[in-house]
Amino acid sequence: MASAEFTGSCLCGRIGYRIEGELKNFFHCHCGRCRKATGTGHASNLIVSYEAQRWTRGADLLARFDVPGAKRFHTVFCTACGSPMPRIAAERRIAVIPAGSLDSSPDLRPTGRIFQDSRSPWSCGGDGLPAWEQYPA
Repeated sequence: MASAEFTGSCLCGRIGYRIEGELKNFFHCHCGRCRKATGTGHASNLIVSYEAQRWTRGADLLARFDVPGAKRFHTVFCTACGSPMPRIAAERRIAVIPAGSLDSSPDLRPTGRIFQDSRSPWSCGGDGLPAWEQYPA
């Protein structure tokens, strides 16, 4: 993947972040947790290195919800407007960036669909993207 530089923010604009570094992947995730967290058929997330993401404003407005029983899944959101925000997976050294929180569109397009076995029948698909039942190998 290529290196990139872009910014993102929440709906109310109080939280901002910057990405500078390597884009690892751009997935549509169809797992049940992502569907619940976004209220949509899938989450569209960019995966970047842990070091690539930094907060530029409003980090004190971030809240985290840890899903009971989940080893790795949690959500991060703005306490003022509820917008999903980047979440850091320190143990895997990645940051998961909700694509909808970007201030502009990166030149990268989605690279695949994950947890396709959990996809709701009404959710979009059929776009020719590679799809995996879980995570890619």
